[in-house]
Amino acid sequence: MGFSIALIVFSLLLMLLVLMHKGKGGGLSDMFGGGMQSSVGGSSVAERNLDRITVVVGLLWFACIVVLGITRELGPVLGGLMVAGRVSAAMAAEIGTMRVTEQIDALVTLSTNPHKYLVAPRLIAGLLMLPCLVIVANIIGVFGGFLISVYRLGDNPSAYITATWQALEVEDVVLSLMKAAAFGFVVALMGCYHGYNSRGGAQGVGAATTNAVVSSSILILLFDFMITGLYVG
Repeated sequence: MGFSIALIVFSLLLMLLVLMHKGKGGGLSDMFGGGMQSSVGGSSVAERNLDRITVVVGLLWFACIVVLGITRELGPVLGGLMVAGRVSAAMAAEIGTMRVTEQIDALVTLSTNPHKYLVAPRLIAGLLMLPCLVIVANIIGVFGGFLISVYRLGDNPSAYITATWQALEVEDVVLSLMKAAAFGFVVALMGCYHGYNSRGGAQGVGAATTNAVVSSSILILLFDFMITGLYVG
C-alpha cells in the first residue's frame, strides 16, 4: 500500500516537471489524472498478475503484456473516459449557458456563424490534444509497470526495457493515437451538441451536462470496440 502511494506521488511530481510549461488549468489537471490512472493501471497489472504469468511465459513476456495492454487499450480508454467526464461536461455547460442566456442568438444577429465560432475550435482541440494526453498516459503507465516489476518483484531492469522495446511496434502506437484522436473528437462533439441544443434554463444546462458525459463515455467504449475490430481484422 505504501509503495503504491509513493508511486502515485512520484508520477505526479514527474508530470509536473515535464508539463509545467505545457498547459494550465483544466488541461494540466487532465494530464495529471490521466497519467495517475495509467500509472496505477500499469502497476496493478504488474503486481496482480506477475506470479501466474511468469509460471507460464516468464518475466520478459510479461513486460510485453504490460506495454501492449497499456498502449493499445488502457491508455486511450482511461484517458478518453477521464476527458469525457471533465471536458465534455465543461463544454456542454459553457455552450448550454450561452444558449439559455441567448448569447448564441446574439452571435447570429451579429452575422457570426456559431458553429464555426464555438463548435469547430473545440472539435479541433479535442482531435489534437487527447493524443498528447494519451502519449503521456502511456509512458507513465509503462513506467509504473516497470517500477513494480523491477523494484518490488526483482526483474532485471535492462532485460525488462529490452523486452518492452522489442514488443512495441509502430502499429501499436499508431493504433493508440488513432483511438485517442477519435475519442477526443467524440468527447468534444457530444459536449458541443448537448450544450448547443440545451433548453429550459439552469435545469436544461444540468441535463445537457449529464447527457454529454454519458453519451461520450458510451461512444468511447463503442468506438474502441470498432477500431480494435478493424485493426485486428
